[in-house]
Amino acid sequence: MSAEHPDWPDEQITAAASRYLSPPHIAPHSAGAAVDLTLADAHGRELDLGTRMNASPEESAGACYTHADTISAAARTNRHILGTALTAAGLVNYPTEWWHWSFGDRYWALATGAETARYGPQDLARASTRGQVSPRTASASSACRPPSPASRT
Repeated sequence: MSAEHPDWPDEQITAAASRYLSPPHIAPHSAGAAVDLTLADAHGRELDLGTRMNASPEESAGACYTHADTISAAARTNRHILGTALTAAGLVNYPTEWWHWSFGDRYWALATGAETARYGPQDLARASTRGQVSPRTASASSACRPPSPASRT
């Protein structure tokens, strides 16, 4: 992005890039705290949800927003089905992407009123020196894994 816009300040580059991927310090997908989902029929064919997953606001004329009023009745019904099921399971939707659902990340904490997020940045080097994470197998998901039942006593 910075190569395409060398005159933009860092803040503008970050804001523009964040429309397409999460900044590493809050990346909910790589921490296991977010998923992108759609609906399919019994034959695996995707149902109409108004846009393809990952459609940009420009490409979709805003139809990517969860509560867009420019989508068909069928797409609205399918989004309602998806939202009802995932909300009942405790997930929250990121409203600019009908397909993005999270549990335990910062946005989830904000939307649910939780005191803290369950998943977040980890200092894997520091955890490794305390014997909590093997540097060979360290990942955001392993660093965020709940403790084993034996370690909870």
